[in-house]
Amino acid sequence: RASAWGRFDDRFDITLSPHEPNRFGWVVEIDPFDPQSVPKKRTALGRLKHEGAAGIVNSDGRYVIYMGDDQRFEYVYRFITTAKVDAANPTANRDILDAGTLDVARFNADGTLIWLPLVHGNAPLDAANGFASQADVLSAARRAADLLGATKMDRPEDVEASPKTGKIYLSLTNNSQRKPEQIDPANPRAPNLFGHIIEMAPPNGDHAAAEFRWDILVRCGDPQNPAIGATFSTATSANGWFGMPDNVAVDHQGRLWVATDGNSQAKTGRADGIWALETEGTGRGTARHFFRVPVGAEMCGPCFTPDDETLFVAVQHPGEVTTTSNDAALGTFENPSTRWPDFKPDMPPRPSVIAITRKGGGKIGV
Repeated sequence: RASAWGRFDDRFDITLSPHEPNRFGWVVEIDPFDPQSVPKKRTALGRLKHEGAAGIVNSDGRYVIYMGDDQRFEYVYRFITTAKVDAANPTANRDILDAGTLDVARFNADGTLIWLPLVHGNAPLDAANGFASQADVLSAARRAADLLGATKMDRPEDVEASPKTGKIYLSLTNNSQRKPEQIDPANPRAPNLFGHIIEMAPPNGDHAAAEFRWDILVRCGDPQNPAIGATFSTATSANGWFGMPDNVAVDHQGRLWVATDGNSQAKTGRADGIWALETEGTGRGTARHFFRVPVGAEMCGPCFTPDDETLFVAVQHPGEVTTTSNDAALGTFENPSTRWPDFKPDMPPRPSVIAITRKGGGKIGV
């Protein structure tokens, strides 16, 4: 994004500080159970526009992390630790993210997904192409993925594994810049204004396998408009469909909970929120509206407690007005469209994290 920061601070003038961009785009790990701990940058996970880093313990005990690079025409990544998780000794797991293999995904037309290792020395990731070491590969992960022929995706954001089935769900928010000649089986619409969700299946639950299977779970948008090409189940109601999938969570029933970013009166006639999406059985592809955020806000960060009885969600920038949202008439800075969550005339709208529980207790969505 264009800015004038370099006019005021030499740090952001790339002609004076050519390596400054390399300081950004890394995963940083914190220990929420130890307030005295120091956050650590996990370089081995690569430098890109991380939307998140969600993992699962593989059947062989190693930890596998899935990541999306949140930008148009960027890639999906996987990291496999060298060490195994020691469930009996959490301290032994503190630094297992420092050693492992980073892969990038290529989605083939025959439904196979090939993981391509981003490993220095394996052509074309060698000195002849400007990679003097593994550090160069990790710092320029996008260029390395280009050379390997990975599949350019429609803004890959969250990637989460199901604790029930082991399948992985990838949310692709949208890509208004994809042209008809640029479509491929994994990104079949041009332009892709409403996004889609891909399901990836490791063979026999082996998340370290070199080859997976993949399929499109849903193409998002209004299914009543044939020109959009949405593919929700016919059981999805008029309020059930959504667009712009962003962060996702999978409960222990195997249901996918989708937070959206980009719904607006101009684009979909609705606000962002949470939708529950069935992934298995006769209801596969059926979505239901669960929670709505105020106009101008973005829904993000859904996370369940292990018993599925509490769902945490984050409401970002409620009441936001931008010059490109076409919702400017709904509010101004002085007179916002909402004063959520305080609803007091002397309080501005504020981002908040909320916890959702079921009346009377019990699992959500059951």
